[in-house]
Amino acid sequence: MNDKPKLTPRQQEIFELIQRAIARTGAPPTRAEIATELGFRSANAAEEHLQALARKGVIELLGGTSRGIRLKAGTLRTVNETRKKSGSAGGAPFNMSLPGLEQLVLPLIGRVAAGSPILAQEHVEQSYSLEPSLFTKRPDYLLRVRGMSMKDIGILDGDLLAVARAKDARNGQIVVARLGDEVTVKRFMRTSKGIELLPENADFQPIIVPPDHPEFELEGLAVGLIRNQLLM
Repeated sequence: MNDKPKLTPRQQEIFELIQRAIARTGAPPTRAEIATELGFRSANAAEEHLQALARKGVIELLGGTSRGIRLKAGTLRTVNETRKKSGSAGGAPFNMSLPGLEQLVLPLIGRVAAGSPILAQEHVEQSYSLEPSLFTKRPDYLLRVRGMSMKDIGILDGDLLAVARAKDARNGQIVVARLGDEVTVKRFMRTSKGIELLPENADFQPIIVPPDHPEFELEGLAVGLIRNQLLM
């Protein structure tokens, strides 16, 4: 039985654009960004292609958010395997590991005490075994999202955010940052006045971090997201 998704050239282009955006910033593009990138006249044209991709089971669309697009691990695995066998040169290669027998065992981090490493054993609530293909880059741990400050890009309260350890970030990336004993998920922006941690929800204010703030530390970059009920 052939269960490989059959995409039109335009659908393949959009699929690869979504993957590149997630790999680069930790979040999928908006419909308007897809339209601008691919030269559509309106965001409605991008929406029609996204709906077609969702019907083919390639992506999942979440209502109520401008970036509510999810790539499905099974589809990514199939597409990667197809490319590997055919040696296809069309489009950018997917920057995702192919799952084999190996499973990632990732610790779920709970409350973090000020001044102690985020991966200290006392912070680990439990561990999960997951396929590497779920993530744009190999993560080091999972962090449970608290609150709705990032809901407009589909990061919701209770989700598990996959995080790769990092001490620096590019503007626009989704990061995990620590201010004392508070760990927060925000969009990173470096300015001449310091660092801004930007929410993706108009009900929340940016966090301004002045230069050389003694309690600020960048803990990592978002590389994937898991709806927690999938692990129940």
